[in-house]
Amino acid sequence: MPKSPRVDPDQLLELFSVSFGAYYGDFTAAAARENLTASQGKTLGELSRGPVAMRGLADTLACDASNITGIIDRLEKRGLVRREPSPGDRRVKNVVLTPEGEQAVEAIRAHMDTTRAGMDTLDAEERATLHALLKRVFTARCGES
Repeated sequence: MPKSPRVDPDQLLELFSVSFGAYYGDFTAAAARENLTASQGKTLGELSRGPVAMRGLADTLACDASNITGIIDRLEKRGLVRREPSPGDRRVKNVVLTPEGEQAVEAIRAHMDTTRAGMDTLDAEERATLHALLKRVFTARCGES
């Protein structure tokens, strides 16, 4: 069996940079097709995992709470999300994806043509391996998916 070539961490960092740049460009274009900014699209994507408190959303998206308020206000006006009191603490507002918001997330994912074309070059086993590796590298951000 041939020995795998040695790849140093700097090479991986560069590949991550190129890969994530391509992904972000693809994502931004797909979100724009839905008349959404990348930040709005990312917010909807985070909410597709389930309701999130406003503070938790700001933490997850690494932005100021006032920015999240503006993003949620705009998404709420479009009927893509709604605010609900948290069952555990009525002072806390959870943000919930509406059925229209779910459709927007699906449309964004469906229009990520460059990313999908790249993933289509992998077979099922390779996709499972990539998933496991990325999950391991980015454990804190990937949750249980």
